[in-house]
Amino acid sequence: MIDDYILDDLYENINKKWPFKLFFTSVFSRFNLFTNISLVHRDTVYRQAISLFLITWVFAMISYFLFSTLSYLFIFDKLTMKHPRFLKNQIRMEIAQSLRAMPLMTLFTTPWFLAEIHGFSKIYENPLKYGKLYYIIQFPLFLVFTDGLIYLIHRALHHRILYKRLHKSHHRWIIPTPYASYAFHPLDGYLQSVPYHLFPFIFPLHKYVYLGMFIFVNLWTILIHDSEFVTLNPVINGSACHSIHHLLFNYNYGQFFTLFDRLGKSYRVPDVFMVHPDRKKEKSLIDAQIIAMESIQQIVEGKDDRTYIIDKKT
Repeated sequence: MIDDYILDDLYENINKKWPFKLFFTSVFSRFNLFTNISLVHRDTVYRQAISLFLITWVFAMISYFLFSTLSYLFIFDKLTMKHPRFLKNQIRMEIAQSLRAMPLMTLFTTPWFLAEIHGFSKIYENPLKYGKLYYIIQFPLFLVFTDGLIYLIHRALHHRILYKRLHKSHHRWIIPTPYASYAFHPLDGYLQSVPYHLFPFIFPLHKYVYLGMFIFVNLWTILIHDSEFVTLNPVINGSACHSIHHLLFNYNYGQFFTLFDRLGKSYRVPDVFMVHPDRKKEKSLIDAQIIAMESIQQIVEGKDDRTYIIDKKT
């Protein structure tokens, strides 16, 4: 549909102004490659790759700004921004880092989508192809499989060799907002997304379930950064668990569940006061939280180069 209404005309207009075929033919003709292929034709892998890149990038930005803003307006507790470890100009920096990361993360992701449209994955259309039972099972299977691999990848990113080079930029946000959901080093963000793309190459996945799970994953990533602690569910790795990860670095690496953190002995139960709107703002509790954070931060990162909204000396 996007080809019919947008991309066909777009490529044709671009091709008239800059003839891709002439340019690439002059290069590839030396090797007798692709000399008879129009690079703006729908069936060429070049156009498909460019189209997938552009579509994914645009929809990622729309999803990011739409759902992060809705979460910020209607869920995120604005008083969180008065926390002593909230950064100066933090939201602006989170958005800027997200916008820098998105195109590269999309570029790394495009080959997966290209392989899918060429039939290398196990994505299927008929809901009954693998039976009704599997259609139901694929939902929890997707979540458990991806959660387990993300746990391993995320924990590996906390190794001292990788942390400062890749993952530290996401831990810049001690007190994250919904806009921190994409605020990664692009390679870090991509690596943590690999399990989602790998799943349909190993297990059958219905195409609409695939689409729905990707929407859910994006929403979930935003929600666990919203600092709104509704419950201390012992099974679900919600925003309270993930906030502990941002505060104390070496705990709660999971994405959806606490299972793999429990198995890996990295699970830390969020403080009970975090789910009480009044108590979580008590100065004595926040001060104790900061002392714990700084002791671990010194070990993990060394000197703290962040600029907080409230000076550390005050």
